[in-house]
Formats: sequence, C-alpha cells, structure tokens
Amino acid sequence: MNSHSKLGMNGQKTPTVSRIIRAVASSTAIETGQSVKELEIRLQAQDSKFQQLQLAAS
Repeated sequence: MNSHSKLGMNGQKTPTVSRIIRAVASSTAIETGQSVKELEIRLQAQDSKFQQLQLAAS
C-alpha cells in the first residue's frame, strides 16, 4: 500500500487506504480500549466478512 497521499481533482489530498485503516483503528481503539495494531491487522485481513464492501467515493 502506498503511504503517500495524492492530490485529487479538487486539489485536496486524497487519503490512502492505509491511512483510512489507521484512522478507523485508532478511533475504535479509543472507544473500545483495544490495541490500535490489533485492530489494524483485523481491518487489513483478507478474510474479513466485510471484504466485499467498498468505501464511498465523494
């Protein structure tokens, strides 16, 4: 995964998948008390039951 953000058509940086996963993991960790690293691993797992879902595009 590329960790660098790229400029989108509107001139704003487009977040990478890895940065989105990190943000979701850290937010969830704060709320649940779980480890950020564990949550990141679970979100990146290829056997996720939500693997078919894609992020909404703006």
